[in-house]
Amino acid sequence: MSGSISVKISVSDRLRAHLSIARLDHSIKNIFVLPGVVVPLSVCPGLFNLQLIYRLVVGMVAITLVACSNYVINEVLDAQFDRQHPVKRNRPAARGLVNIPVAYAQWLLMMIAGVAIGLSISRLFTLTLIALWIMGSLYNIPPIRTKDVAYLDVLSESINNPLRMLLGWYAVTSAVIPPVSLLIAYWMIGCYFMALKRFSELTEMKDRAMAGAYRASFKHYTPESLLISVMFYASTGMLFLGAFIIRYRMELILGFPLVALTMAIYLKLAFRAESAVQNPEKLYRGPMLMACFTATALVMGLLLFIHIPQLERFFLPTLPPSPIASATPAADSVEPIGPPTDRKRANGTPGSRSMNS
Repeated sequence: MSGSISVKISVSDRLRAHLSIARLDHSIKNIFVLPGVVVPLSVCPGLFNLQLIYRLVVGMVAITLVACSNYVINEVLDAQFDRQHPVKRNRPAARGLVNIPVAYAQWLLMMIAGVAIGLSISRLFTLTLIALWIMGSLYNIPPIRTKDVAYLDVLSESINNPLRMLLGWYAVTSAVIPPVSLLIAYWMIGCYFMALKRFSELTEMKDRAMAGAYRASFKHYTPESLLISVMFYASTGMLFLGAFIIRYRMELILGFPLVALTMAIYLKLAFRAESAVQNPEKLYRGPMLMACFTATALVMGLLLFIHIPQLERFFLPTLPPSPIASATPAADSVEPIGPPTDRKRANGTPGSRSMNS
């Protein structure tokens, strides 16, 4: 902390500071694990049992520890920059309340504990946990420090979304392969939210020099460039979500208006002064957004378990197959993964329901 005055810090203040930099209140972001749990269960409902509940509870503990480890290194390495922010200057590390060597030990020990717990779930779950920690390190630690590079900061931070989905998925099963289309859609939707956070932060800080001192990527962003990137992320996310819906879960089309409405409400919030978009962990305080988000999650979750054959008939292809398509081996010649009922449906109806690619 800058300044020549030395202040004695009590043990209790120090302990509170080290607990604070782990940001346990950010654990609400673990909700992004849930789609990775629900989607494979919609394919193989028989996977739900008491053992799965145990794995999910243990898995959440492991995920929280690794995520908190990333928050610790973020707080320590951002302290000098947070002092340039009108609000974040009050964070414990920025105020000099954190013992730096102890914080580095805290960072490593939380990661080791999380990975050790993850080993009881599965190998793929553990490898994904390690990937989550590595991405946090690349995001925060020089000389790479992707958070300082415009656009790469959003892309590298938001990759935590598909990683969290994979953690939920591998807590349920390692036998069913998660669809690439769904993972990319989840990544791009995360980029949409993160870019709006950057937009809200930048427009809130009127002094561009101060904004650049606080976050290096702000030296290259403008509100206009961020909104253009938001449009790109939203379009790409919806493209791949549509690909997943058409390929695997046609019924989800019925819930898409709620998805669009939630994204529209979030966009509106980003234009407000002191918006909660800058602190996603506090978005639960927005009643309209949370009502829409809850409705979206419930409807989309229910639609994963409902089969409506009329939708498949309504969207049957009407154009003749192209010569290239007719010369390509049929995709449904691949044996689908899933219970016998799903295999029968995948081989006997338009639009395979299995998730093996």
